[in-house]
Amino acid sequence: MSQLDQQVLRTDVTGMPMEWIGYQDAVRMIVLGQVSYALGRVLYELRGGINSLTGRQTVIPVNAILATQGAHPNAHQFHHRYTPPLSNRALFRRDENVCLYCGNQFHHSDLSRDHVKPLARGGEDSWVNVVTACKRCNNHKGSRTPEQAGMQLLAIPFTPTHAEYVYLQGRRILADQMEFLLAHFPRHSVLRQRLSRSLPDA
Repeated sequence: MSQLDQQVLRTDVTGMPMEWIGYQDAVRMIVLGQVSYALGRVLYELRGGINSLTGRQTVIPVNAILATQGAHPNAHQFHHRYTPPLSNRALFRRDENVCLYCGNQFHHSDLSRDHVKPLARGGEDSWVNVVTACKRCNNHKGSRTPEQAGMQLLAIPFTPTHAEYVYLQGRRILADQMEFLLAHFPRHSVLRQRLSRSLPDA
């Protein structure tokens, strides 16, 4: 069994990944009958009181993936024109904590958000105009474009899809959860290609 801080992947009834929830929210949904089906390994088996009629102890299994009733009201947006909120945590994870100028990997405290086209020059604070940069490279670049600063951008920034954003928000994602999420990534997704290489062969 997992420790109680292991996240559960919640989906809608169609299997669309929605969010990560803790075991308490997962148990509440199970008890309230809001779970349509469960997938993946059993993370927890929570034991309750003894049933006075059967003499058996109540056991609630919590799986790694829980599909809850109903479809997400904005599910159609997750396939077209969906833009997830931009945060440094998700940005750094998108870029694997790698500075996209020098190519070195850093702890998140040594990283910063760089605007490829600087805000001072009309650039936007958007996924396609921001990259992870170490503080040294960001300071060197300043309010210049990479070309003006004589710096090479090592990868093209991109906007994550909804399923990719759910991945970026996760912690200690289990193999069955990762496999489920990957099935919802676009076929030519940069994240899909990167993560598929790290999965064990079937």
